[in-house]
Amino acid sequence: MSAAPAGPRPAAGAVFPGPGPSEQRLLATIKAMPGPARAVRPAPGDPVRPGSALSVGRCLQIFEAQLEARHLDTAARWLRASGAGFYTIGSAGHESNAAVAAALRLTDPALLHYRSSAFYLIRAAAADPPRDGVNDVLLGLVAAAAEPIAGGRHKVFGHPELHVIPQTSTIASHLPRATGLAFAVARAAKLDVGTPWPADCIVVCSFGDASVNHSTAAGALNTAAYCAYQGLPMPLLLVCEDNALGISVRTPPGWIEAAQQGRPQVKYFAADGADVAAVYDTAVAAAQWARGRRAPAFLHLRTVRLGGHAGSDVESAYRSAAEIAADEARDPLAGTARLLVGAGALTAAEVVGRYEAARSRVLNAAAEAAGSARLRTAREVMAPIAPRRPAIVAADLAARGRHAGQWPRHHAFGPELPEDEGPLTLAQAINRTLADEMADRQAMIVFGEDVARKGGVYGVTRGLLRAFGPARVFDSPLDEQSILGVALGAGLAGLLPVPEIQYLAYLHNAADQIRGEAATLSFFSRAQYRNPLVVRVPGLAYQQGLGGHFHNDNGLAALRDIPGLIIACPARPDDAAGLLRSCLAAAEIDGSVSIFLEPIALYHEKDLYEPGDGGWLAGYEPPASWARAHIPLGRARLYGDGRDLTIVTFGNGLRMSLRAARMLAADGIACRVLDLRWLAPLPFEDLLRAAAATGTVLVADETRRTGGVSEGVITTLVDAGFTGRVARVASHDSFVPIGDAADAVLLSQIAIEEAARDLLR
Repeated sequence: MSAAPAGPRPAAGAVFPGPGPSEQRLLATIKAMPGPARAVRPAPGDPVRPGSALSVGRCLQIFEAQLEARHLDTAARWLRASGAGFYTIGSAGHESNAAVAAALRLTDPALLHYRSSAFYLIRAAAADPPRDGVNDVLLGLVAAAAEPIAGGRHKVFGHPELHVIPQTSTIASHLPRATGLAFAVARAAKLDVGTPWPADCIVVCSFGDASVNHSTAAGALNTAAYCAYQGLPMPLLLVCEDNALGISVRTPPGWIEAAQQGRPQVKYFAADGADVAAVYDTAVAAAQWARGRRAPAFLHLRTVRLGGHAGSDVESAYRSAAEIAADEARDPLAGTARLLVGAGALTAAEVVGRYEAARSRVLNAAAEAAGSARLRTAREVMAPIAPRRPAIVAADLAARGRHAGQWPRHHAFGPELPEDEGPLTLAQAINRTLADEMADRQAMIVFGEDVARKGGVYGVTRGLLRAFGPARVFDSPLDEQSILGVALGAGLAGLLPVPEIQYLAYLHNAADQIRGEAATLSFFSRAQYRNPLVVRVPGLAYQQGLGGHFHNDNGLAALRDIPGLIIACPARPDDAAGLLRSCLAAAEIDGSVSIFLEPIALYHEKDLYEPGDGGWLAGYEPPASWARAHIPLGRARLYGDGRDLTIVTFGNGLRMSLRAARMLAADGIACRVLDLRWLAPLPFEDLLRAAAATGTVLVADETRRTGGVSEGVITTLVDAGFTGRVARVASHDSFVPIGDAADAVLLSQIAIEEAARDLLR
């Protein structure tokens, strides 16, 4: 990485802010604490209070993390006021999550709430050798390129050595992934697929009380319980840090208990977040439950929020002075100090000394971090979005073809291999490719609504359950967020997930799992974490008026603008196999996230021009030909060599455009038809080459005029300096109605022909 400009550095001898009113009240409370009842100091291994498993030595470590976390909040606000920092959501009041970290193992993967500084500091101290967790957090606050997880792209908690997986700030969006990871670590062990974590690990996921009301959280919690109810391993510790506020919106007293205590197969635990010994003991019990029973546990910590939601939040605008004072009285730092002073481990004066020493240490470190170099260029910022190694992908596919064993393939297909079946439909080609890939990729799993016993609504996954068993092919709850969450967790655990979202319109229920979670993980972890993923999505329209919009969705705008996302759209059977193999190889090798968009209306088509011509069927390539049949990312397919017009299209538009080209040829108009195949990224070079060959381009786009694929195609041509004639014909900006009315708003063969003649006229 090239040198980046340093951020604003506070002047030498910078003056740090003095203790504010709340700090002064905390220090006064500590100074007034009575001394211990005994004069002899306890040994480090003694319990910090009778009956607790928390030792004095461990409690002192936790207290140090709590102090540093509190002063990191002060540093964040000071850095922001100095123009050197960019993030002020703090952890004040939540510092007892340090005790949760202390109750767990370093190798328990953690997906953390954004108020988890103290948890992270305990993890950092547990590393071998220990990390400077304070510096890690500070580098995130100042967007430093040297920050170890996101590299200045966001302030997140994460580090592979600490098994902390970075999360975005989207409310509850990490819960489906956490549920999926808990499911996947057990499933990976069953399939003998190695993961980064021991077989008896548990997954910990923390979140706030307001997040529990989000539909994403509701779906994840339900899926965890649903799996556990069926006896499936779900070693998951859900930690709700309940400060009774969602920014300014109050959580009704008792709501979390009422909502969670009765959840089937999820054991409920609760503790006062101001009592670090109670938090530790309860977290130990909850972790033992989840680890021993391989079942989910819900740990409810009653915390407080001190100092507002973030630096810009003035909580006095919506909270009374009495409410704020009541929260300050439950400050976890005061609680831990009281515990240590009462045990005789520290005097009140020693607590104050530790407090002030930690404050000085953290603020001085903040002054050093303020001058850290930051990302400078677009190339630096975007480097981890979607790393691509096409040569390695091609070599992998060629090697797999050369070494494909006959026994695994016969186990999947029976005595007749797909290359011996004769011409196949699109649905059959996808089915055979899935089976071939599963025979060769032990870590590959296929799941979704109706994909196992039924074999998919359209039969695309038929026979896979019989061939590969329920550990690798299984049905899911009817919740798209949870389907994708399981996939994201499975990818982290070393599996190769291929979930199905039953219809394109259903994907919008869970789009943030693709946009905010799947596509961003590499970006926010400098590619240190990845979730390889191929999402099969039956979609697009032209189902003879059946089903209406929810089964004929033709909108792709919500997907095409996601950085790094691959969108493949096979129209023909022979392309389906090559595109799917490329997506799977890219997922396994590069950690790519792909949408494999399957035109439902073409699944079972056989003919192109006339009934019985078999023009939409194709033979299946045997393994020896896989290298030749490989379709690299960004390569289109050209039909014909006409010199008058280039029709650019994809999906159902390919069949219509080929028919239209035949009709135009009868009028002396010679066309070539370019099937994009890849809708993101677009096949830039092939598109420009085909456009230059005729100088006239018509884009036949079955998606909508606004936000449709044609907008990207035409913009690509203009940006590249194409000076020929360009036009487009697309579906209307309408949802797809039921019945014959659908024909009025969708792209048609006749519309393509008319647009071509108008363009050439």
